[in-house]
Amino acid sequence: MKIGLSSEELKKRTSKEYLITKTMLKKDAPEYEKLAEGDKKALKELVKAAVILEEAFLKMDDARNLPFRDFLNAEIEKGNEDAKLAMILFKAQKGINTVDMNAQKFSLLEAAQELPGKGLYPADLTKEEFHKILKEMLESGKKEEVAKILNQRSIIVREGKGLKALDYTEAFKEEFSLAADHLLNASQTSTNKDFNEFLKLQAKALTVADPMADAYADKKWASLQDTPLEFTITRENYEDEMTETVYENEELSALLKKNDISPVSKDMLGFRVGIVNKEGTEKLLEIKKYLPELAKNMPFADKYEQNIPVAGAAQGKGAASGSGESDVKQTMVDVDIVTVKGDVGAYRAGITLAENLPNDDKLSISIGGGRRNVYHRQIRAISDKEQLQKILDATLDKKLHQFYENEADHWFTIGHENGHSLGPKSGTEALGKYKSIIEENKADMISMAMLDKLVELGMYTDLQKKQIITVFAADSVLKAKPNLSQAHRVRTVMQLNHFIKEGAFQIKDGVITIDFEKAVPAAQSMLRKIIDVQLSRDFEKGEKYVMENFIWSDDIEKLAEKLSQVKKTLNGCVEEELADELAR
Repeated sequence: MKIGLSSEELKKRTSKEYLITKTMLKKDAPEYEKLAEGDKKALKELVKAAVILEEAFLKMDDARNLPFRDFLNAEIEKGNEDAKLAMILFKAQKGINTVDMNAQKFSLLEAAQELPGKGLYPADLTKEEFHKILKEMLESGKKEEVAKILNQRSIIVREGKGLKALDYTEAFKEEFSLAADHLLNASQTSTNKDFNEFLKLQAKALTVADPMADAYADKKWASLQDTPLEFTITRENYEDEMTETVYENEELSALLKKNDISPVSKDMLGFRVGIVNKEGTEKLLEIKKYLPELAKNMPFADKYEQNIPVAGAAQGKGAASGSGESDVKQTMVDVDIVTVKGDVGAYRAGITLAENLPNDDKLSISIGGGRRNVYHRQIRAISDKEQLQKILDATLDKKLHQFYENEADHWFTIGHENGHSLGPKSGTEALGKYKSIIEENKADMISMAMLDKLVELGMYTDLQKKQIITVFAADSVLKAKPNLSQAHRVRTVMQLNHFIKEGAFQIKDGVITIDFEKAVPAAQSMLRKIIDVQLSRDFEKGEKYVMENFIWSDDIEKLAEKLSQVKKTLNGCVEEELADELAR
């Protein structure tokens, strides 16, 4: 093995100018000191569980991650300075592979490339061979085996000339079992009965090959509101680029439909441990009473079922039983972060600000479970105010600086995360590799499209509406054209183009200007297109929609060049003093 970056590149990428640091709770944090002794003991167990589970994530991300880490450790023992710097990046990006803020993919391992199937599929399996094997298996009556291969929770290995699926609990038995023990230990000391029940359900889900065990754990987790501690195993499927390719093969796709198999990309596991912030949580909950009204105002709301009940709607399609806040199966918590591991903590061009889970493809939703929003206080904090001002000077009309309010970024994120609970509840898997791009696009546009309604309802003032629009505009500028695999960044480019076409934004004299009167209508028109595409369940229609909007124009390139001159950051890392102390 050899390190794939030169000494100069390693020094550059680990320097303060290029590697941003997000600081989680310190070991003397007042949030920790205020905890009851039982919760402090539980927190220690939860951190240890997250550390162990990250080993499973590293395996599913790339089979070469752990051998390369062993190689770096051996080289560090020999005094290899390059290995020390490479280890900083390995820990920051959680593995050998990443993409930076300039949309450049690279690997810490020489001659290595990120695989479309990550570590979830055999490394030498091509898309063409994958499709061929699945067709042969279906034609020979192996319907159940194919269904297991194309589900969210299986690692795929070769078996003769075919493929075989191993359930996550089988593939990661050692890590899952050890973590389950720590969760059970935590449930013995935590002071909250509901949280303890969840921990026991989650521990069971880690040790039995039964998707329903995950469903019961998810359902309980999504109901938690008044708990001192936060522990989450996130399961999102944005990273698997192999499974979804079956939708690109018309013959195979037809065979799967005939056999009643709905392929779903595989989950990458992330882990979060934190302390719930009561004041921040109370502020978040203000929007909950408005969600049924927002559901009512969704485009084509009578044509699909939503996770949120529609205000005043009768039982049936597009509605849920009753209406009002009491029927909203949506909990929300603001969390002081102790540690983020695995997929949640992987700093690859960006890091997660908040999450709305479980996603619609999860069984817990189908058995009546709700969803839960978790917001990351330390990650959303501004790391460098001076740099922020330089960015605004370079990209945003100076007349608009008065409306830039960092807290508005949080308000926008609240709208985005709740937006995931609105719109079609199921059926978007057929959009294949465009599904995640369109879903993230939808959540952003809901946050913007509902601003007038939220002002009318009293959630925001007219000034706050302008502040949210201004932050959205500023955040629309990227340093480089992203890859199609970067769902969040691709939708950012799509949105900037759309708002320019609609006259809501203009790029004048090299900076963005805003027509506030046109911003919300622009979001509403894009949202209608998104919902229409999601309802179509048509791969080609989804592809056409994305490609018509994903245009990197000359004006956008000039903005990107200006941003690159003042923002050198390529990636980031997290500093977790309290977690490091508790993990000992």
